[in-house]
Amino acid sequence: MGNREDLLAGARKVILERGVAKTTARDIAAAAGVSLAAIGYHFGSKDRLVTEALSEALGDSMGEAMNELIAAGAGKSPMEGLAQLWNGMPAVFADNHEAMLASLENIVRIVRSDDARAQLGDQLAGAYTDLAANVAAAHPELDPEQAAVIGRMYFVLAQGLAILWLLDPGAVAADGDQLATAVRALAGK
Repeated sequence: MGNREDLLAGARKVILERGVAKTTARDIAAAAGVSLAAIGYHFGSKDRLVTEALSEALGDSMGEAMNELIAAGAGKSPMEGLAQLWNGMPAVFADNHEAMLASLENIVRIVRSDDARAQLGDQLAGAYTDLAANVAAAHPELDPEQAAVIGRMYFVLAQGLAILWLLDPGAVAADGDQLATAVRALAGK
Protein backbone atom coordinates (compact mmCIF):
# COMPACT_ATOMS: atom_id res chain seq x y z
CA MET A 1 0.00 0.00 0.00
CA GLY A 2 1.05 3.60 -0.52
CA ASN A 3 0.89 6.38 2.04
CA ARG A 4 -2.60 7.42 0.92
CA GLU A 5 -4.03 3.93 1.39
CA ASP A 6 -2.12 3.53 4.67
CA LEU A 7 -3.67 6.77 5.93
CA LEU A 8 -7.19 5.64 4.99
CA ALA A 9 -6.65 2.30 6.76
CA GLY A 10 -5.07 4.01 9.78
CA ALA A 11 -7.91 6.51 10.00
CA ARG A 12 -10.56 3.77 9.88
CA LYS A 13 -8.75 1.81 12.61
CA VAL A 14 -8.34 4.77 14.97
CA ILE A 15 -11.84 6.14 14.35
CA LEU A 16 -13.49 2.79 15.06
CA GLU A 17 -11.46 2.42 18.26
CA ARG A 18 -11.83 5.98 19.61
CA GLY A 19 -14.60 7.73 17.71
CA VAL A 20 -14.28 10.77 15.49
CA ALA A 21 -14.09 13.40 18.24
CA LYS A 22 -11.19 11.70 20.04
CA THR A 23 -9.18 10.93 16.90
CA THR A 24 -6.21 13.19 16.24
CA ALA A 25 -4.13 13.61 13.11
CA ARG A 26 -1.14 12.38 15.11
CA ASP A 27 -3.04 9.18 16.05
CA ILE A 28 -3.90 8.53 12.41
CA ALA A 29 -0.34 9.13 11.19
CA ALA A 30 1.03 6.81 13.88
CA ALA A 31 -1.48 4.06 13.02
CA ALA A 32 -0.62 4.43 9.33
CA GLY A 33 3.12 4.48 9.97
CA VAL A 34 3.59 7.70 8.02
CA SER A 35 4.53 11.28 8.83
CA LEU A 36 1.96 13.79 10.01
CA ALA A 37 2.70 15.89 6.90
CA ALA A 38 1.42 13.04 4.71
CA ILE A 39 -2.15 13.84 5.79
CA GLY A 40 -1.89 17.36 4.40
CA TYR A 41 -0.16 16.19 1.26
CA HIS A 42 -2.71 13.49 0.38
CA PHE A 43 -5.94 14.91 1.82
CA GLY A 44 -5.41 18.56 2.66
CA SER A 45 -6.75 18.12 6.18
CA LYS A 46 -7.56 15.54 8.82
CA ASP A 47 -11.28 16.27 8.34
CA ARG A 48 -11.16 15.41 4.63
CA LEU A 49 -9.28 12.20 5.46
CA VAL A 50 -11.84 11.25 8.12
CA THR A 51 -14.78 11.86 5.78
CA GLU A 52 -13.21 9.83 2.98
CA ALA A 53 -12.16 7.00 5.29
CA LEU A 54 -15.64 6.66 6.80
CA SER A 55 -17.38 7.00 3.44
CA GLU A 56 -15.22 4.27 1.97
CA ALA A 57 -15.59 1.98 4.97
CA LEU A 58 -19.37 2.23 5.10
CA GLY A 59 -19.75 2.49 1.34
CA ASP A 60 -17.76 -0.67 0.78
CA SER A 61 -19.21 -2.74 3.60
CA MET A 62 -22.82 -1.59 3.63
CA GLY A 63 -22.88 -0.98 -0.11
CA GLU A 64 -21.72 -4.50 -0.88
CA ALA A 65 -24.21 -5.98 1.58
CA MET A 66 -27.08 -3.95 0.12
CA ASN A 67 -26.05 -4.90 -3.40
CA GLU A 68 -26.08 -8.59 -2.44
CA LEU A 69 -29.57 -8.21 -0.98
CA ILE A 70 -30.75 -6.34 -4.09
CA ALA A 71 -29.29 -9.05 -6.34
CA ALA A 72 -31.02 -11.73 -4.26
CA GLY A 73 -34.31 -10.10 -5.27
CA ALA A 74 -33.68 -10.74 -8.96
CA GLY A 75 -36.51 -12.68 -10.55
CA LYS A 76 -38.98 -11.35 -8.01
CA SER A 77 -41.18 -8.31 -8.41
CA PRO A 78 -39.60 -5.00 -7.42
CA MET A 79 -42.02 -4.90 -4.44
CA GLU A 80 -40.89 -8.35 -3.29
CA GLY A 81 -37.30 -7.22 -3.77
CA LEU A 82 -37.99 -4.18 -1.57
CA ALA A 83 -39.37 -6.37 1.21
CA GLN A 84 -36.47 -8.82 0.98
CA LEU A 85 -33.89 -6.03 1.03
CA TRP A 86 -35.31 -4.34 4.13
CA ASN A 87 -35.83 -7.59 5.97
CA GLY A 88 -32.07 -8.16 5.56
CA MET A 89 -30.94 -4.68 6.63
CA PRO A 90 -30.92 -5.19 10.43
CA ALA A 91 -28.13 -7.78 9.97
CA VAL A 92 -26.22 -5.30 7.78
CA PHE A 93 -26.61 -2.64 10.47
CA ALA A 94 -25.39 -5.06 13.16
CA ASP A 95 -22.32 -5.92 11.08
CA ASN A 96 -21.49 -2.21 10.69
CA HIS A 97 -22.44 -0.89 14.12
CA GLU A 98 -19.16 0.85 15.04
CA ALA A 99 -18.66 2.36 11.59
CA MET A 100 -22.23 3.65 11.60
CA LEU A 101 -21.69 5.30 15.01
CA ALA A 102 -18.51 6.97 13.77
CA SER A 103 -20.25 8.10 10.61
CA LEU A 104 -23.14 9.58 12.56
CA GLU A 105 -20.64 11.45 14.74
CA ASN A 106 -18.93 12.74 11.60
CA ILE A 107 -22.19 13.94 10.02
CA VAL A 108 -22.47 16.81 12.51
CA ARG A 109 -19.02 18.03 11.47
CA ILE A 110 -19.90 17.65 7.79
CA VAL A 111 -23.12 19.65 8.11
CA ARG A 112 -21.18 22.55 9.62
CA SER A 113 -18.56 22.65 6.85
CA ASP A 114 -19.18 23.76 3.27
CA ASP A 115 -16.02 21.95 2.13
CA ALA A 116 -17.03 18.68 3.82
CA ARG A 117 -20.57 18.89 2.41
CA ALA A 118 -19.18 19.37 -1.10
CA GLN A 119 -16.82 16.40 -0.63
CA LEU A 120 -19.63 14.18 0.61
CA GLY A 121 -21.97 15.39 -2.14
CA ASP A 122 -19.55 14.06 -4.74
CA GLN A 123 -19.51 10.69 -2.99
CA LEU A 124 -23.31 10.56 -2.69
CA ALA A 125 -23.73 10.87 -6.44
CA GLY A 126 -21.62 7.75 -6.88
CA ALA A 127 -23.66 5.87 -4.26
CA TYR A 128 -26.92 6.74 -6.04
CA THR A 129 -25.51 5.62 -9.38
CA ASP A 130 -24.24 2.33 -7.96
CA LEU A 131 -27.55 1.52 -6.30
CA ALA A 132 -29.48 2.39 -9.48
CA ALA A 133 -27.26 0.05 -11.50
CA ASN A 134 -27.84 -2.78 -9.04
CA VAL A 135 -31.59 -2.21 -9.01
CA ALA A 136 -31.62 -2.18 -12.83
CA ALA A 137 -29.62 -5.42 -12.97
CA ALA A 138 -31.95 -7.18 -10.53
CA HIS A 139 -35.11 -5.81 -12.14
CA PRO A 140 -34.55 -5.35 -15.89
CA GLU A 141 -38.26 -4.64 -16.37
CA LEU A 142 -37.70 -1.19 -14.82
CA ASP A 143 -36.74 1.72 -17.03
CA PRO A 144 -33.56 3.64 -16.10
CA GLU A 145 -35.47 6.47 -14.40
CA GLN A 146 -37.42 4.02 -12.25
CA ALA A 147 -34.24 2.19 -11.25
CA ALA A 148 -32.60 5.52 -10.39
CA VAL A 149 -35.41 6.73 -8.13
CA ILE A 150 -35.71 3.34 -6.44
CA GLY A 151 -31.95 3.36 -5.82
CA ARG A 152 -32.23 6.81 -4.23
CA MET A 153 -35.20 5.67 -2.15
CA TYR A 154 -33.17 2.70 -0.92
CA PHE A 155 -30.33 5.03 0.06
CA VAL A 156 -32.64 7.41 1.93
CA LEU A 157 -34.38 4.57 3.73
CA ALA A 158 -31.05 3.00 4.67
CA GLN A 159 -29.88 6.26 6.26
CA GLY A 160 -33.07 6.77 8.25
CA LEU A 161 -33.46 3.17 9.33
CA ALA A 162 -29.77 3.00 10.29
CA ILE A 163 -30.16 5.95 12.67
CA LEU A 164 -33.28 4.45 14.23
CA TRP A 165 -31.53 1.07 14.51
CA LEU A 166 -28.59 2.74 16.31
CA LEU A 167 -31.02 4.27 18.81
CA ASP A 168 -32.64 0.91 19.54
CA PRO A 169 -30.80 -2.05 17.96
CA GLY A 170 -33.33 -4.57 19.22
CA ALA A 171 -36.23 -2.89 17.49
CA VAL A 172 -37.02 -2.49 13.82
CA ALA A 173 -38.75 0.77 12.89
CA ALA A 174 -40.37 -0.95 9.92
CA ASP A 175 -39.50 -4.28 8.40
CA GLY A 176 -39.54 -5.00 4.68
CA ASP A 177 -43.05 -6.36 4.65
CA GLN A 178 -44.35 -3.24 6.42
CA LEU A 179 -42.50 -0.96 3.99
CA ALA A 180 -43.94 -2.87 1.02
CA THR A 181 -47.43 -2.57 2.52
CA ALA A 182 -46.91 1.18 2.98
CA VAL A 183 -45.71 1.64 -0.61
CA ARG A 184 -48.66 -0.36 -1.97
CA ALA A 185 -51.05 1.77 0.13
CA LEU A 186 -49.47 4.96 -1.16
CA ALA A 187 -49.89 3.67 -4.71
CA GLY A 188 -53.56 2.91 -3.98
CA LYS A 189 -53.14 -0.85 -4.31
